[in-house]
Amino acid sequence: MARNSQGSTEASPGTELNQDSISSGKGRPTPTRKEKEAARKRPLVANDRAERRRQERNTTAVEREKARIGMANGEEKYLPIRDRGPQRRYTRDYVDARWSVGELLLPMIAIFFISSFFPAQTLVVIVGFALMWFVLIASLIDAVILNYLLAKKIVAKFGHVDKGLRLYSTMRAIYLRPMRVPKPQVKRGDYPV
Repeated sequence: MARNSQGSTEASPGTELNQDSISSGKGRPTPTRKEKEAARKRPLVANDRAERRRQERNTTAVEREKARIGMANGEEKYLPIRDRGPQRRYTRDYVDARWSVGELLLPMIAIFFISSFFPAQTLVVIVGFALMWFVLIASLIDAVILNYLLAKKIVAKFGHVDKGLRLYSTMRAIYLRPMRVPKPQVKRGDYPV
């Protein structure tokens, strides 16, 4: 726009005045810098420390619960370092897909512990002791067979076996299926490919 000698405004060629754009506004004054800074200002230390602690406790509890559920479901980012990686996942799925004698080990030890309360040299003590040793030896043989078969499959799929994988598979095999963490992701008989 240009002002001519009489003081009136005219639209210069190529620009037009749009009456709608001039009259429309945000409907309130622009806040001053002082007002903006005052709105942003928060105390470094909360006035109500108990409330702040309660809020922090709640947020950490929510995060912990989220991590616990993620770990139980086998989500990679929530797993501890010992459970991470494709070989560990394959091992977990393979162990969870098969029946293992080692799953009977913990219940047999509990039965042996209970039978040890009976007087010595009774039939209950002898049977409990024999069952425990039988399951222990059978679990060791089963673990050797498991590790042999699993190592062959892992070498075929990944090219090498990571350090500590045999102990990892053995420890997972001796836990009862409901007690395993992360939870089994496959059904019995669903061997990984």
